[in-house]
Amino acid sequence: MIDALRNYWETLKTYVTMIDFGDVLDVLIVAVVIYFLFYVLRNTTAMSILKSVVVLFVVLGIAELLSLQVITFLMKSTLQVGLIAVIILFQPELRRLLEQIGGTSFQGFLTSRVGGSSDSAERAITQTVEAVQALSWAREGALIVFERRVRLQDVINTGTVLEASVTSELLKNIFFPKAPMHDGAVIVRDSRIAGAGCMLPLTTNPHLSKELGMRHRAGIGMSENSDAVVVIVSEESGSISVATEGILKRHLMPETLEKLLRSALIPDSEEGKKTIFQRARLLFMRRDADKG
Repeated sequence: MIDALRNYWETLKTYVTMIDFGDVLDVLIVAVVIYFLFYVLRNTTAMSILKSVVVLFVVLGIAELLSLQVITFLMKSTLQVGLIAVIILFQPELRRLLEQIGGTSFQGFLTSRVGGSSDSAERAITQTVEAVQALSWAREGALIVFERRVRLQDVINTGTVLEASVTSELLKNIFFPKAPMHDGAVIVRDSRIAGAGCMLPLTTNPHLSKELGMRHRAGIGMSENSDAVVVIVSEESGSISVATEGILKRHLMPETLEKLLRSALIPDSEEGKKTIFQRARLLFMRRDADKG
């Protein structure tokens, strides 16, 4: 017994002396990735899927240890198909997460901040709320997209490229019913109007109310495919709505709209400080809510 422990101790010391800085860094990176993976997926149905995958790996290990050839073959086949199925199942959420990671700078990797200074964002929000209130009273439809970290240049290119300050009068003129660009969306980048008359992707969510028109579905679709904040004014009822992360908040008062925009677009707001991992977790939780 003593000899066995001595041999074990000598073997352990040999392995410890072989560890270098690269090995430690490698383990730390893997540990961080696993931690954030569990953080993103906790309290979601994806966590149940992840637990099932872990169980399958454990069963596979036991089967190989006991030389159970048939079970080993079945487990390996199941894991190969299962991992592909997980990727397909969560493809929209994974795509959005990768787009948000790729669409940010190194400085903004951990936080989702909107471009432009706080003062310019304040002015853009004030002018937007003023225009939206007037459009709501006149029952003239509007679709205004505030770009954040994920760049929307492809969307801007579908309309008329502009470089103009956000003013109430300009927004009201763009969305005037007889104006040539009133059917499309306005894209606001860095607190300036970057494009107008732009085409947005429609949502594919089958659980939406049938009373929502194409303007609302386009706004929700844009918020599903990016981290943008989308302001929508209904042409039929004059109702004001905001779409963020695939969630539509309807029948808003101008004061509530202003608070929502400040929360989402001002860099020092709590919404602006959300980490990318918190946003990814919201994607999976929203998906679970839609399923429910």
